[in-house]
Amino acid sequence: MKRKPAVAGQFYPSSPAGLTGQVSGFVDKKAAKETALGVVSPHAGLMYSGAVAGAVFSRLKFPHTFIIIGPNHTGLGSPASIMSSGIWQMPTGELEINENLAKKIMAKSDIIQEDALAHSMEHSLEVQLPFILYFSSAVRIVPVTMMGVSLESCRRLGESLANVIKETDESVTIVASSDMSHYVTDKTARAKDKKAIDRVIALDPEGLYSTVNKEGITMCGVVPVTTMLFAAKKLGAKKAELVKYMTSGEVSGDYDYVVGYAGLIVN
Repeated sequence: MKRKPAVAGQFYPSSPAGLTGQVSGFVDKKAAKETALGVVSPHAGLMYSGAVAGAVFSRLKFPHTFIIIGPNHTGLGSPASIMSSGIWQMPTGELEINENLAKKIMAKSDIIQEDALAHSMEHSLEVQLPFILYFSSAVRIVPVTMMGVSLESCRRLGESLANVIKETDESVTIVASSDMSHYVTDKTARAKDKKAIDRVIALDPEGLYSTVNKEGITMCGVVPVTTMLFAAKKLGAKKAELVKYMTSGEVSGDYDYVVGYAGLIVN
């Protein structure tokens, strides 16, 4: 099964040359590479969040496989949906799903379900792929979407992912796709987002989940990031670092109505 791009020409250029040119402007070709257990990367239109995503992927020593977990914006499919086989097509190339790893995740987890429908129109995973393909088309992916699940479900899935990763000989990095505060002033976004970012840096999934809910932070990918943190902690994560933060106001010039973007690396 081939999954075709859903947001080409909207979130990023639809032509290979246009997309490569845009991504090239966001990556740091001289960045020192490091192995990561997990990362947080945004998923807005590349003109707004590409500088943050580019900064994150530029720093990564690429693994054999990226497990990419994104929020389900469409409402289609199951609360936790995996696409376990096939190829994701992009203007700049194709990425193959690691079917073996995906099947192991399904076997280990009691909440994840096979559901290609959840992935058909979802952009949160798709906009990671231009950056991955810029550096490698040989890497494999495992696409997962999540919506509206409890803290306990995040824990269970995160620990299941960690157990699968521990048992494989392949190197794996978990990409949690999330934007931060939505449609508030720049000042409000920065203040609220710092509270969430501080919990990620503290490797505190429970604290992140409760802080986002208690403070009313409109972080769309809190569930994927919480899940990634549970997995990373079980895999022995020692630290997390903020690579880059910005808001859409820095691009649009509208500081009254912004979206925040944070890029972090966990290792």
